[in-house]
Amino acid sequence: MLKDFLDGIRVLDLSQFLPGPFATQLLADMGADVLKVEPPAGDPQRRFNPVNGGLGPEGVRSPYYDVVNAGKTIVSIDLKSEDGKQAFEILISSADVLLESYRPGVLERLGFGRERLEELNPGLIHCALSGYGQTGPKRLKAGHDINYIASTGMFSASGIKEKPVLTWPPPADYASAQQAALTILGALIAKQKTEQGTFLDVSLAESMLAWQSFGLTAVGDAQGDPERGQNLLNGGAAAYQVYETGDDRFITLGALEVHFWKNFCEAVGHPEWVIRQFEPLPQTGLIAAVADMVKAQPLEYWNAVLGDVDCCYHPVLDYAEAALDPHTRARGLISKADNFTQVLFPAHVDGEPPEPRSPVAEVDLKTALKRWAT
Repeated sequence: MLKDFLDGIRVLDLSQFLPGPFATQLLADMGADVLKVEPPAGDPQRRFNPVNGGLGPEGVRSPYYDVVNAGKTIVSIDLKSEDGKQAFEILISSADVLLESYRPGVLERLGFGRERLEELNPGLIHCALSGYGQTGPKRLKAGHDINYIASTGMFSASGIKEKPVLTWPPPADYASAQQAALTILGALIAKQKTEQGTFLDVSLAESMLAWQSFGLTAVGDAQGDPERGQNLLNGGAAAYQVYETGDDRFITLGALEVHFWKNFCEAVGHPEWVIRQFEPLPQTGLIAAVADMVKAQPLEYWNAVLGDVDCCYHPVLDYAEAALDPHTRARGLISKADNFTQVLFPAHVDGEPPEPRSPVAEVDLKTALKRWAT
């Protein structure tokens, strides 16, 4: 079972908002015991609403906090106080993994720099998840998802021809969370051989940079520039495109292979388009012709015409439709619990979908220490 993968592994989580908490949630999903340590005021995500940008009522937890911290135990510790430092030392000594998302230097100022952590626990895997990494000229630079994407070249190839387009959800947050979790898993495997801890330096910007290898290869090796709206996978091809329907909905077509494009053209009654698949990019004329055809009919019509055709077609669903999609429901990855909807760990193990997460559990410091100080 999924929960058996990291059974017995203890993870201390000193992160806030989304990237770090999602990383440790992935570890919790695989069975790790995650204790999230928050300052007396709590994680700011407790009140923050990333959809409308507002703050909820004082004392009322945001469902967005619950959804990314489900499966964990939460304890409040003031790391600026002597009592808090002593308590945290006990927890560090018993932990397998520490994940923190402070700016470089903050943990050291709190008295828990690399040397001190190694003294307390030589086998500790310490993952520092920061915006631009622990070294380099941008190490202390403030940023958010939009800035980390901008720093990698991604916006030069993403969006419409006229301008970059923001994406949702914030990809650097999720990419870095997965990168952190993946790197921690590798370090845990290495520790089985060496019994030594590891310091992991993972950044949001570099997690997104790792996704830009095709674009950097194209530019660096003179293969062309993946300019917005001009290339095969970013809007320059008729066969790989988003089209608007007659009722202001949208469909997607991903008919890159010859047989998929042929099936599409024949299904919509335009076999003469088959030979146009490899016209030079951007295929402005062909895209316009397909767009005019799609715009002439509502979404229901295109679902009926293309829904069963082997051509990589899918309508653009909203969130409510995606949650109710028969395939999504059959796979069992969406669960409603308490006051929020959660998407479970996206993998089946031995034919079984993941189990729903337990809700956020808050404990006092005495309980946390008793649980971990063994």
